[in-house]
Amino acid sequence: MKFEDVKTIGCLGGGVMGGGIAQVFAVAGYEVVVRDIDEAAIARTRHAIEDGKWGVKRAVERGKLAFDDALAAMARIRYTTELAPLADCDVIIEAIPENLELKQKVFAELDEVIDPDAIFASNTSGFCIQELARDVSAGRKERFLGMHFSNPVSVMRMCEVVWTPQNSPEVIETARRLAEAAGKEVSLVRDTPGTYGFILNRVFAAAAREARAIVEAGIATREDVDRAMITGRNWPSGFFGGRGGIGKEW
Repeated sequence: MKFEDVKTIGCLGGGVMGGGIAQVFAVAGYEVVVRDIDEAAIARTRHAIEDGKWGVKRAVERGKLAFDDALAAMARIRYTTELAPLADCDVIIEAIPENLELKQKVFAELDEVIDPDAIFASNTSGFCIQELARDVSAGRKERFLGMHFSNPVSVMRMCEVVWTPQNSPEVIETARRLAEAAGKEVSLVRDTPGTYGFILNRVFAAAAREARAIVEAGIATREDVDRAMITGRNWPSGFFGGRGGIGKEW
């Protein structure tokens, strides 16, 4: 699948991440199909995309998106509780809960119904891509990689494209250019079995461990650690809850 051939993006799972991914690709001009487990979940995703804090209407209010472009983007998104409408998508991006067995099961089911030339991508925060692709067909493994977006997707500019030894250069290039088309900066990351996390999470986890060590050694309080990172490194928030907190007690 070449970048120029991609017309329709399928988002498996809505929510905060899946909805955000759907939104940025719809704004970029792609047709998008969002599949979630039930109508209640779909309603929450639709609300987030259209009326949420980082949705298209707020983007119009902030001057980031023209009104007509917002209407066009919303019209490009279809919602479904079935797998069948995903069948003709050129790229499927998975954004379901971070559960390895669940992801493996769903990808195996998708492999049976999606066009064999379609690219599969996971928005996993850090699972090994080759493990996620364990139960798909051998041919699909060549077109299976990671596309890890940052939250909120419509605002944060980062996308980690995680490649495996099975991927063809064409597939990696397609994923990279797709992310760029959605307004993202791309870092290419080699899939590493036996570890969790790519660049963002591994670097942050290392920093969080050191922050905890500083507090446990009595060198500084949680508040002082957060203050130092926020005011000295321009982090938007701290490890322990300062200005909203980056993590939930990392």
